[in-house]
Parts: sequence; structure tokens; C-alpha cells
Amino acid sequence: MMHLNLRQIEVFRTIMLTSSISGAAKLLHVSQPAVSRLLSHTEQRLGLQLFERIKGRLYATPEAKQLLVEVNAVYQSVQRVNEVTEDIIEQRTGFLRLACTANLSQSLLPKAIGAFLKQFCDVRIILKTTSPTELLNVLLTQQVELGIAYMPIPHPNLKMSLLYENRIVAVLPQSHRLADYPEIHISDLVGEPFIGYASDIPIGQLVRQLFDSIDHHLAPRVEVQQVHVACGLVRAGVGIALADEQTVLGGDWPDLVIKRISPNIPTPVHVFHFLYQPLSWPAKEFVKTLTALSLEAA
Repeated sequence: MMHLNLRQIEVFRTIMLTSSISGAAKLLHVSQPAVSRLLSHTEQRLGLQLFERIKGRLYATPEAKQLLVEVNAVYQSVQRVNEVTEDIIEQRTGFLRLACTANLSQSLLPKAIGAFLKQFCDVRIILKTTSPTELLNVLLTQQVELGIAYMPIPHPNLKMSLLYENRIVAVLPQSHRLADYPEIHISDLVGEPFIGYASDIPIGQLVRQLFDSIDHHLAPRVEVQQVHVACGLVRAGVGIALADEQTVLGGDWPDLVIKRISPNIPTPVHVFHFLYQPLSWPAKEFVKTLTALSLEAA
């Protein structure tokens, strides 16, 4: 049994549209004999008569009309493939799935997405906010193309590129006794009402590491999951908090004081992607946007 190829489909459809061999030849920019030969060959191989000549005119058979319905569907699909290809080449449209940790969804990511969409307004973005552990999973299973997080997530199947060095800072009310210090040592915070974090998230682990360095057992007044919640509690007078610099500076806290902490513990922000999968053009451009923002902040 013979199957139609795309060229035969194209010729058949054009003959159906023009109702003549000569009209089809003009549209296809080929000779009339070439169209006639291809049509005859197609009919012979299919075992179907697609057209009849009646008084010098070409008429489609019922079988040809039935076939045209399916041919038009194929033709529209091919047209769509060409349109999508053109869009990709000209970077008119696209789709990008991202994942980030909760803190960065409040600071870096809104800024980066806003800057990106000013240049590529037709790209659709899906942003998933998740934990570092889940972020690793959605990257490895390719549910998202890019992941942005602070704290390295080393894995042999992931590529990791540094965006910001980042570090831990103290967040204080303006009236606090330490607000005028150029830098705060972690020992200065002993005895202060403190807002801490759960021990199963990176910022919580780093804060405990800092207090462990001075042999102090941390007993927070309130324990939260996210930096912006901790900052809100500082603003409400509940206590002081430690946070990563990138998240705090990306927020709107004009009435809070941000001070560097010693000893310094870095919390680098990285962008991750699957090592063995080429990036789409929207993903490449988004990485460029993130890199440009990191250079501005440097």
C-alpha cells in the first residue's frame, strides 16, 4: 500500500484549490507536465481516481473530496510547524519554567522576570517556589529548565553558575542599640530576643552554625520559614533576625537597619540547569538577565 508524501499532498491540495492542472502548476512554480505526471503516479499507486475530465474541465471525485478534509488538517499542521520555527528563529514567542527558593521569590526573581519580560514580552513564564531539596528534584526530572537558589546544591547531573556571593546579615530596628555598629559580631546578639528559622532549611542551619561557633545554644522567641516573614516580625518589634543579604536588600524595608555579621558565612546564589540538556533560547536569555542584575549589584 502506497502512502502519500508531503509533495504529493501539496500537489493534490493545490489542484483541488485551483480545479486545474495549469492553475496548480502556476501556484507551485512548476510545469504542467510535471504536475500531470505526479498526479497520474499518485492515482496509480493509490489505486484511486482522484479527478475526472468532463468536457475539458477537471472535477474532483467523491474520494478526492473525502481525502481533502484530512489533507487540509495535515497542511495546517505543517503550516503551524513553520510558524513555530519562524517564531523560534526570530525569538518572538517562547515558554520558560523556573524554580526558586521561597526567599528569592520575594526579591531577586520578581526583579529579574520584570527586566526579562520588558525585552521578551511574548514569553510565558511559569515560576515554581519550592524548598532546596524539592528544587533539586524538579531540576533532575526536568519539570523546570532553570533553578535559582542560595546555597550550593552539588549534583553530577547539574551545572551550577554563581550569580551572587551573598552573605549573612543582621536585621535590626532603627532604634536598636546595635544599629550604629559598623559590623556586628555574632556574640553581640547573645541575650537578644531572636527570630529564628526551622532547622531543616539552609538559612536555619547557617544561623545555628554561627551561634555554635561561639558555643551558644540558640533559643529563638519565634521560629519561621522565610526571611521576609522574619523581617516583618523585626518591624513589628518582636526581636532581631539574621538573613541573607540578597533577600533583604531585594525587599522593601526602609525602617529596618541591615548590618554585616562576623564571622562571615557566605550564602552564594546560583543558577542551576540540567547538565545534559541544551538550554532553550528563553532560558539562555533569562540567565543573561540574571547575570546582568548581579553585575549591577556588584
